[in-house]
Parts: sequence; structure tokens; C-alpha cells
Amino acid sequence: MQNTTPLLAISPLDGRYNAQVSELSTYFSEFALFKNRLHIEVEYLLALASLGLQQIAPLPDPALLRGWVTNFSIDDALAIKAYERTTNHDIKALEYFIHAKLDLAGYGNYNGWVHFGLTSQDINNTAIPISLKNFVNRVYIPLCQSFISELDTFARQWQHVPMLARTHGQPASPTKLGKEIAVFEVRLQKQLNQLAAFTWEGKFGGATGNFNAHKVAFSHIDWIEFAKQLLNTLGLERQILTTQIEHYDSLAELFNIIARINTIITDFSRDMWGYISLNYFKLTLKPGEVGSSAMPHKVNPIDFENAEGNLGLANAVFAHLAAKLPVSRWQRDLSDSTVLRSLGVPFGHSVLALKSAMNGLQKCTPNLSAIQDDLINNAVVVAEAYQVILRREGVADGYERIKELTRINYKPSLADMQSIIDTLPVSEAVKQELRAITPESYTGYGYPA
Repeated sequence: MQNTTPLLAISPLDGRYNAQVSELSTYFSEFALFKNRLHIEVEYLLALASLGLQQIAPLPDPALLRGWVTNFSIDDALAIKAYERTTNHDIKALEYFIHAKLDLAGYGNYNGWVHFGLTSQDINNTAIPISLKNFVNRVYIPLCQSFISELDTFARQWQHVPMLARTHGQPASPTKLGKEIAVFEVRLQKQLNQLAAFTWEGKFGGATGNFNAHKVAFSHIDWIEFAKQLLNTLGLERQILTTQIEHYDSLAELFNIIARINTIITDFSRDMWGYISLNYFKLTLKPGEVGSSAMPHKVNPIDFENAEGNLGLANAVFAHLAAKLPVSRWQRDLSDSTVLRSLGVPFGHSVLALKSAMNGLQKCTPNLSAIQDDLINNAVVVAEAYQVILRREGVADGYERIKELTRINYKPSLADMQSIIDTLPVSEAVKQELRAITPESYTGYGYPA
């Protein structure tokens, strides 16, 4: 059956979730790969023709060739696929496609210089990093920045809201709601800074990385400098020593950075899910939206659950890519090629998750009364304040005193806590200081100004 509807898609990224991630086809589809490969081949041919070699004159109309890239169409991609049915080799199919374009333009005498001295990976290992770079800079980083901006907005808006903290799932020293949101903002920004500073690399050096063919044909040309300059014009840094393929260490680094970002968003999503289960947040629903087919009252944190599930899928694939790609048998095997065809999958799940987490956050409104009630009902958390002030006042067994007195009553009220103060061996001034401490006021610095 021909796939004419998303309902027939095998992957949910191309089916159920296509509307949320369709922009990724610009960077990770086979069409996009063909276009970037053509871009590399064209720029390489133009660079060769500019070397001043006796055998190849400068192309009289570089804009024509570059226009093939700019105006690359589905029909062009289908033409390459038609050649591939004969060659069973996608890069050779592209070479024949360019030959046909040159013939049609009256430049057939340049056909022998297309892909001159190159191997397929000189094209793939530059085209793929360019696709990744464009996606990261144009889509992924701006999306992360939008999410961080949302976090910052909510962190500032809620910076004065005191909230019970939980360590090991148990009541702990109070905090501020805004500060807890800001924690994720800071963590994400640090990783995003690393991503923004990432060095994009490519391989360009012939069949085994040594420019054998180039050097034997034109020994007087500095091909290493030539390749360096070519890749620089493409926005890449050339890897100096390689086999037939790039070593992928830099891409593994990229995958690990994004996996860390995904891990932080997973942590955030789980925390928000937990706060919602504590009734700390109310969720805004769309008219007609249903939480459960059986229980009419249900309002579920589905966006954060969606984010968590997709982040797990993304990181599983990123982990495989980061572990597999840098490992190749001798100078080349084909296992890198087949896994790279799925490169858009983890990025698709990452983008979907990021959008889901952002959507979930935008639905959240703090339930201030529930947050306050939980804090008041756990007044025992001021015990830390009591014991540290007793230590300050030289009461050697201050911690032990408070421990014994608070554990008599499992869940003492603030009044119960303040009644303890009268039994303490400190001055009346210190007792007054202790009485002034409440769960709402005992929040430390909270959100930094």
C-alpha cells in the first residue's frame, strides 16, 4: 500500500507527530542529504577550476552551478535516485547527475573533474556535518533558548513563593518555587553554551585520508591547504589525520552534549509531574480535552510524560551513535553509513520532547494555597534552624536536643515547634529570635537577584 497519509507511517515522527517535527525534513531527509552533497561537489569543482591548472580552466558561470543547489527540486532528487537504480551507489549516481547538468549547460568538458580524486566519504563527511550545523544553529539552539526564556519568566514570576522542599521524598528545609525552576534554567544554559561553542569538523582527504590520488596527479599543489580552505568556506574545520572516514569523535561529543540537555529536561519533566501530583500546580485544559476515557475528573500531566518518553528514546539512539560511530574496522567499513541514515530520529524525538515540556510548563499555574498549606503542615522543617542556632550559642548537644524533641511528635505544628523553644538553655533574646522563624521565612537566599 502506498503511503499517502501519516496514518500509514511506520515512525510516529512521520505519522502522529509529524506536524511538530516536520521542519526537520529540511535537514535530515534524503532530499536534504542529496542537496548538501550536491553543494559539496559543486564547491569542490569550482575550487579545482580556480587553481590555475593548465588542464582545467575556471568555470565561466559559477552562479549557474550554485543555482543547481539553490533550486534543487524533488525532480532533481528523483533523477539521482534513477541513476542509483543502475549504479547501486548514491554518490556515483550524484556524479552522473552532475555530468548530465554540465552537458546540458554546454560544460561537458568538465565532467572528468567532477568528484576528481575523491571518495564518497569526502562528500558525506562534509555534507552531514553541514546539515547538523544548520539544524543546530537554526532550529535546535533557538528552541532551547525559547525554553530557557520560559523557565526564566516563570522563575522570576514565582521567585517569592515559599515552598516545602523534599529530599529523599521527605519534607526538608523550605525553598522558593522560582529558585527551583531557575536551577533547570542554569543547568540548560551551561550546556547550551557548550553547544554554541562546538567546533564543526569534516573529513576531506581521498580514499584513505592521504590525498594519494591528488598528490600523484598534481604533486606541486598543497592539497592539505586546499582542503583546509575549502572546508573553511563551507563553515567546517578539516580533520587533519583520518582514514577513509572521519573519526566521528566530534560528533560523539555533539551527541553527548544534546543527551545531557535531554537528561536535564527529563529531570525537569519528572519534577513537574511530581509537583502536579502534589497539587502544587493546576493545569489549563483546552475546551473538550479529556483526561481519561473512564474517569471524568482526570486532568493528566501528559505533556511532561510525553517529553520524558521521547527524551528516553532520543538518548538511547544518541548513546548508540556516540558509541558506534567512532569505531570502524581498519580504514573503513559501512556500518557508520547505515546508522547515520537514522540521524534525524534522535533529534526528532528531542525536538518533540522539548516542545512538549514547554507546552506543559505553559499550562501550569501555581496552586498557592496548596503550596502554602503543605509548608504550614510541615512546620518541623524549622528544626534545622533551631539546631544550628543552638550550636552557634554553644549548646554542644543542640542537634540531639532538637532531634529528641521533634521525634516525640511525628508531625508537630508550628505552635508545637515553638513550645520547644521554652525548654532550650538560651537567653530570652535568642528565644525570641527562634520564635520569629517560620516555614515561610526560612528559605535562605531563594532566587538570586
